[in-house]
Amino acid sequence: MDTTTPLFGPRLAPASGRAPKALIVLLHGVGADGQDLIGLAPHWARYLPEAEFLAPDGPEPCDMAPFGRQWFSLQDRTPAVMEAGLQAAAPIVNGFLDQALAERGLTDADLALVGFSQGTMTSLYTALRRPRPCAAVVGYSGALLGAQTLAQHIVSRPPVLLVHGEDDGVVPFAAMAAASQALRGAGVEVETLARPGLGHGIDPEGLVAGLDMLRRHLPQAIGGAA
Repeated sequence: MDTTTPLFGPRLAPASGRAPKALIVLLHGVGADGQDLIGLAPHWARYLPEAEFLAPDGPEPCDMAPFGRQWFSLQDRTPAVMEAGLQAAAPIVNGFLDQALAERGLTDADLALVGFSQGTMTSLYTALRRPRPCAAVVGYSGALLGAQTLAQHIVSRPPVLLVHGEDDGVVPFAAMAAASQALRGAGVEVETLARPGLGHGIDPEGLVAGLDMLRRHLPQAIGGAA
């Protein structure tokens, strides 16, 4: 994977109509693309009117489907192989984030990452290794890769919210507890929300929890909104 690969995808400008004071980047799951998660933005934008939302497409075509994108291959789900895929994807994601922040005159303190499934894996891996902590990470239906060596490699400790359906048949529900334990062991502030009856997806309660997390840790996105 070329680490200079540029990322593109849909965006939603701040509801205030002004220049953004915060940036919320949404990372999709495998086989989807940025259009999949940008749909979350309208649910949150009125409550975060000073935030711009970006939803880049993953850098690779999905190798398990004739459409969609991926952050790394899941054909071999050996943990070491998947972590190697994340190691290759992280510089691309970091390059995208650095450029997006610089273009808007913002810093990591003005940035939140929101991921779904593989996008959660990518968000966590990237955020924990950036030179400066972002404001927050919200992860839906995902997992933490590289947990065994996290204490050795962690650089930043942004606050994290993990939300997971108890009936998830794609990424096991137990992945949330495993991620939470490893993150707390590495000194990361973690909140978790289990969703009874939910499969591999995001429900209204999860959306509300994500919004609450963003409003608490990214207050500059609220501006004068109530």
